[in-house]
Amino acid sequence: MQAVNLGANSFHVQNRVFSSSSRFNNKNATACLIGTGRCNSFRLRLRSGPCVGAESVFRSPQKSRSVKAQSSDGDIAPVKSQSSSSGSVLPYVGVASLGAILFGYHLGVVNGALEYLAKDLGIAENAVLQGWIVSTLLAGATVGSFTGGSLADQFGRTKTFLLDAIPLTVGAFLCATATNVQTMIIGRLLAGIGIGISSAIVPLYISEISPTEIRGTLGSINQLFICIGILAALVAGLPLAANPLWWRTMFAISAVPSVLLALGMAISPESPRWLVQQKKIDQAEKAIKTLYGEGKVVEVMADLSASGQGSEEQDAGWFDLFSGRYFKVVSVGAALFLFQQLAGINAVVYYSTSVFRTAGVASDVAASALVGAANVFGTMIASSLMDKKGRKSLLITSFSGMAISMLLLSLSFTWKVLAPYSGPLAVIGTVLYVLSFSLGAGPVPALLLPEIFASRIRAKAVALSLGMHWISNFVIGLYFLSVVTKFGISKVYLGFASICLLAVLYIGGNVVETKGRSLEDIERELSPAT
Repeated sequence: MQAVNLGANSFHVQNRVFSSSSRFNNKNATACLIGTGRCNSFRLRLRSGPCVGAESVFRSPQKSRSVKAQSSDGDIAPVKSQSSSSGSVLPYVGVASLGAILFGYHLGVVNGALEYLAKDLGIAENAVLQGWIVSTLLAGATVGSFTGGSLADQFGRTKTFLLDAIPLTVGAFLCATATNVQTMIIGRLLAGIGIGISSAIVPLYISEISPTEIRGTLGSINQLFICIGILAALVAGLPLAANPLWWRTMFAISAVPSVLLALGMAISPESPRWLVQQKKIDQAEKAIKTLYGEGKVVEVMADLSASGQGSEEQDAGWFDLFSGRYFKVVSVGAALFLFQQLAGINAVVYYSTSVFRTAGVASDVAASALVGAANVFGTMIASSLMDKKGRKSLLITSFSGMAISMLLLSLSFTWKVLAPYSGPLAVIGTVLYVLSFSLGAGPVPALLLPEIFASRIRAKAVALSLGMHWISNFVIGLYFLSVVTKFGISKVYLGFASICLLAVLYIGGNVVETKGRSLEDIERELSPAT
């Protein structure tokens, strides 16, 4: 979810007056055939040895399961999961997660800083220019999300992180040193491009290097660190009351993780999947050894080869995403992010301050902290359940809880019988909604997309879906207040509840469960070779 300043005109909603000079709090709105065959070379110069299966480190070591593993000439061999790897991906997941922290921090930093920087730059009375400072980040993020996929395909995942650090660092520097609004807007635009690229490549990289048995847990770390970044921005703003120029330090702070991201990625291994696609076999084997241990090299290489990676099939272009082979799975990815945004997360966070004030919580910081804490707590629970309960079940549970919460919020505004309890009910509904969102609708889409997309289209398809996320975010921010003014907040909340129920039905009929399955296994099911 993004912050959008929508001017200073007051408007009436359900007999309450809300001022549109209030800002959206930034939250990231922002889930076998058995045969025999001979051992094949896969044309990848695999090391000599016995015929091995395709399930390698990406399968859970606790379970021994036969699965279909197809080699380059079409033979199918029975394979079983092997012991867990001796390597460790955690340090590299941690480095990539710096991009998620920056994502959240840049979304949240303007909330506390806007009032003070507006005075310092001489635009305290100009709501339009303040709105540009806020919303320019969204425009940059939209560009960055589409660009990130192409960069990741052309230069690789780690080099794209290195490139991403440039606009993130320069943007932070320009914002921290700005003496006029033009420089501030340019800085926010560059920072937006940076977080847009991060939104595409962080979940992509984490998903591609994570072992299957913990891929869900590691993948949900992306959302967790986004939440932490948002909370960090909130905490960073605490000295503002005593030091009005502290806003410059708030923006400068973000340059530190940007530099650390570049330094960390300079020594991190490239995604073995991308290297095999590029036919850089020696480098792929070296990356696998670093990530999982030397004993896994042959197995993982066989797994990647069995899915067709490294074959003569060319990388997909943008138009290939809409072909018959890939259209359904791409549409599912885009739909998940559309449901995520259309389910009303922006609205709930925007009105949380007013809701809490009605219930007697006068402190805006306390209200934001309560919402942020619910977000982080729910995401931590989701991380522990992702590989136990599965992505699909968490999505269904999440949207169901969001629908109930929205209904409760709607009734708390309109039912006279509930009037004496409207304040507490609204607070309960808000916290329950954010908690439900963070259990599935928040973290799962970014995790699920790299899992369901074939390697040939993965980077571009993730970028396209994230682009839909940013575009829908921008449109909702642009028109939300007008819709509320026309129909009233209660009816809008009721509409959000209906969208949540539609999401439950759509997910039940179209989303596949990916828990405990290798990316190659999922690809063979959802995007079979023609």
